[in-house]
Amino acid sequence: MSGTGAALRGHHAALQEGLSELRARREELNGRIQAEEAERGRLQARIATLSRRLSDTSESLAGLRSTRAHIDRTIAEMDLASGEILDNSQTLLDVLKKEMRDLGKIIDP
Repeated sequence: MSGTGAALRGHHAALQEGLSELRARREELNGRIQAEEAERGRLQARIATLSRRLSDTSESLAGLRSTRAHIDRTIAEMDLASGEILDNSQTLLDVLKKEMRDLGKIIDP
């Protein structure tokens, strides 16, 4: 029986050693899990911050683009009006020159 008792004690010691090793591995994994959870939390906070910044930037960009489109329309309208004014000025100048010639013919025949 002493052989059996010694074998049981040997098995028990091996089991205890195996359990101790598993507990040590579990503690190591707990540390790694905590570190990963902390990193995950930091990343989620950063994502939330970046998402807010992206949303704010998108809104600002939409406003800037709208303003630019308004300015583009104003420039196009001003270019068109300026061209019309130039054409009208030229027509007015041509009419004035013709009237001056006609008056010159009447005054100085």
